[in-house]
Amino acid sequence: MTDREPGRRRLVLWRHGQTSWNVERRFQGKTDIPLDETGVQQAARAARLLAALRPTAILASPLRRAAVTAQALADVTGLPVRHDRDLIERDGGEWEGLTSREIRERYPAEHAVWQPPGGETSAQVAKRVGTALDRALDELPPTGLLIVASHGAALRLGMSHLLGLPEEVWERLGGLSNCNWSVLSEMRDGGWRLAEHNAGTLPEPVLGDDRTDNGA
Repeated sequence: MTDREPGRRRLVLWRHGQTSWNVERRFQGKTDIPLDETGVQQAARAARLLAALRPTAILASPLRRAAVTAQALADVTGLPVRHDRDLIERDGGEWEGLTSREIRERYPAEHAVWQPPGGETSAQVAKRVGTALDRALDELPPTGLLIVASHGAALRLGMSHLLGLPEEVWERLGGLSNCNWSVLSEMRDGGWRLAEHNAGTLPEPVLGDDRTDNGA
């Protein structure tokens, strides 16, 4: 892992492994879909790499796809996993369970602004997840490394909140492939900067036009 500075906290934001709905390009949101066989293998492989960073704490969304991903790291490191419901994926409202194509065809206006009817706004997700990350970081020791297993949109938007990025640039920050991660390093002034993004073992394309990380 790059850009380590002694005496500074680090944060690794780790997207869960693959699910059957990821393969089918369905909006998962808060629907509790488990990892498929490939996802379990991805989590185990990524866990071995992340364990080498010597994390001091593991935090996860309680949804099974993220919780099981986090547990793979816990099994290697011996660290416990804490769960925080504020780390669950974006509420997709009427879009949950629909494919990308179905969303485009049935909700063209909402798709154009990426706002699921009955679901959360990007700003709501950024605040919810960002607040959960702030809370966890407040408990992290000065040289600690926190690994957070969560979801594509939740992590991208929470990270944007933590970095202080304005809402108009959130969509320019690319998403995370399944079981890939981003690394944030603490700065001397106490802020955070993005040191590495969408890193992993076998990176897959992130297709921004289909918003594959939103609701994943």
